[in-house]
Amino acid sequence: MKAVTWHGKRDVRVEDVPDPQIKEPNDAVIKVTTTGLCGSDLHLYEVLGPFMTQGDILGHEPMGIVEEVGSQVTTLRPGDRVVIPFNISCGHCHMCGMELYAQCETTQVREHGMGAALFGYTKLYGQVPGGQAEYLRVPQAQFGPIKVPNGPPDERFVYLSDVLPTAWQAVQYAHLPDGGSLTVFGLGPIGQMCARIARHLGHRVIGVDGVPERLEMARRHGVEVVDASETTDVPEAVRQLTSGRGTDSVIDAVGMEAHGSPAAKLAQTMTGALPDALAAQLMSHAGVDRLAALNQAIDTVRRGGVISVIGVYGGMTDPMPMLRMFDKGISLRMGQAHVRRWVGALMPLVTDDADPLGVMDLATHRVPLQRAPEAYEMFQKKRDGAIKVLIEP
Repeated sequence: MKAVTWHGKRDVRVEDVPDPQIKEPNDAVIKVTTTGLCGSDLHLYEVLGPFMTQGDILGHEPMGIVEEVGSQVTTLRPGDRVVIPFNISCGHCHMCGMELYAQCETTQVREHGMGAALFGYTKLYGQVPGGQAEYLRVPQAQFGPIKVPNGPPDERFVYLSDVLPTAWQAVQYAHLPDGGSLTVFGLGPIGQMCARIARHLGHRVIGVDGVPERLEMARRHGVEVVDASETTDVPEAVRQLTSGRGTDSVIDAVGMEAHGSPAAKLAQTMTGALPDALAAQLMSHAGVDRLAALNQAIDTVRRGGVISVIGVYGGMTDPMPMLRMFDKGISLRMGQAHVRRWVGALMPLVTDDADPLGVMDLATHRVPLQRAPEAYEMFQKKRDGAIKVLIEP
């Protein structure tokens, strides 16, 4: 089959690789019909190379049609249409019983002290072949796959793999009061959906970004915006919109790739120049994140407010302004999305003909699998108005 494979920094290729096979009785194999290109894939493209191996298959936002199931998979059959959550969870361990599926004890990558295994995402998360491919082996298929109805286009459902549950969790973790106010830093796909979900739930939302196409998309969905490219002090701009207080909550949907933080940018660049073994050791024991967005979130949230971090960070000793956080009485919550936990709330919204979350107004580009390397470069450089790219094998 054809698949998108990693070969180094800014070097992804479409290659012929062996077709996936059933290896365990709770496996399934699906034919991928649509898969997403995620902002966190760019971390592999740029920063997290020390934890990759040449030939790793990328991607963690797939959906498709079941081709084959193992002997212990009784909830699926060939021909079923399914979305595959990006994290791999068993559904029956202690953590899964608490609906903390991203911490599944069956698939935890204990060798690296990490949580549940992920599709297409480094040695740290199990080095499981990903979904930017024609076919995908799905471990723990007795629980993970989400069955969706036939008929509507893939765009109705593909975001259940990551974007929508991640955004829903971020809003839940923001713990907004009734009718409360929220600032969303970063209006990429996750930030866009955070803003739309919060609006759908009755909250006031201010979105912050510096990319014109992202700001315009947010405006289309009723979000107030602050243009970071034209504002020298974003927290002050938000305070001016909120009676001088700041918003009740803030979502950081940016993470380690934030603009600013020149020292951390230098650390990332230097790390990328080291041999993989040394670079991995440094990243595991040092602060290598650009914290500009998180620091602005701390300044933006009102006193006694909540910050929900859904952007991915990778450093181990990043400096935090603890005095400022303590003085303001800030609550901080974060983590990988527990995908299956939120599907029940999201399914009625994605099957509603009115499309209340605007899932049909998120993808800006649809490309065949063969053009995936071009799509990575375009998305990384924010060319051609790219906000969300869908790949069609």
